[in-house]
Amino acid sequence: MATSAKGLKLMIAGLLVMASGFLLLSGGGSDDPQVFNYAMFDFRRLVAAPLVIVAGIVLEVIAIMGKFDK
Repeated sequence: MATSAKGLKLMIAGLLVMASGFLLLSGGGSDDPQVFNYAMFDFRRLVAAPLVIVAGIVLEVIAIMGKFDK
């Protein structure tokens, strides 16, 4: 089965969106183990990053399952 250019572009876009979601998820730790950092419980890590990752997965599913004309 030959893949179309649009499907490949969507797949690359989905990978980039997922990678940006994982970048949003990173960080928030503390250098000192005795100090608790509440930055790991902010909106970016609890809400925004998982939504961006799920959006990337949806793009991947559309790129794989979609039927695109050549």
